[in-house]
Amino acid sequence: MEERLVKAQQALEKHGIKTRIVATAEEAKQIILEEVQAGQKVGIGGSCTIEALDVVPELMAKGCPVYWHWRGKTPAEVMELRRSQLTSDVFLASSNAVTEDGQLVNVDGMGNRVAAMIFGPSKVILVCGQNKVVPNLEAALDRIHNVAAPQNAKRLNTGTPCGATGQCNDCNSPERMCRVTTIIERCPHKTDLKVILVQEDLGY
Repeated sequence: MEERLVKAQQALEKHGIKTRIVATAEEAKQIILEEVQAGQKVGIGGSCTIEALDVVPELMAKGCPVYWHWRGKTPAEVMELRRSQLTSDVFLASSNAVTEDGQLVNVDGMGNRVAAMIFGPSKVILVCGQNKVVPNLEAALDRIHNVAAPQNAKRLNTGTPCGATGQCNDCNSPERMCRVTTIIERCPHKTDLKVILVQEDLGY
């Protein structure tokens, strides 16, 4: 696995995406706290990985306004938090899959997470567990459709077929989460994009 992480790191770096490999989630958390300056606005995409880092209390202690729609109390507040993420100074999220040849592959339901990865925030930090590193694009899409999406559907109790079967049925359910697919092949212009690869399994 370490060899695969190094391979992914080298490919991402070649594509202009700054990448670090760390042993633990705690190390990833400390890097985030070093990268985010006091008072900066921080957006957080829907991410079990970032949730597991438990970094929000320490960001707030630094005087950072945090825009995380998972903490919204009403539909209107949730939507406003999503919009605020797009204009944050720093955006934190994970990637659904990282390929060994240096691609960041993601699927979204609404698109706010993938939109903020690409344009808006001046700095984007993606924390990815070793379980998300795959050989190529085909494997990345397979992982998303048959691992990440079904587990998220089950967690959220969406009622989509994949939540029950554990695999993609290419459904047309109103609750379908797989609606927008993005592939970051090179670092987007004018975005400081960093990836932290963790030698632990994190998120879906």
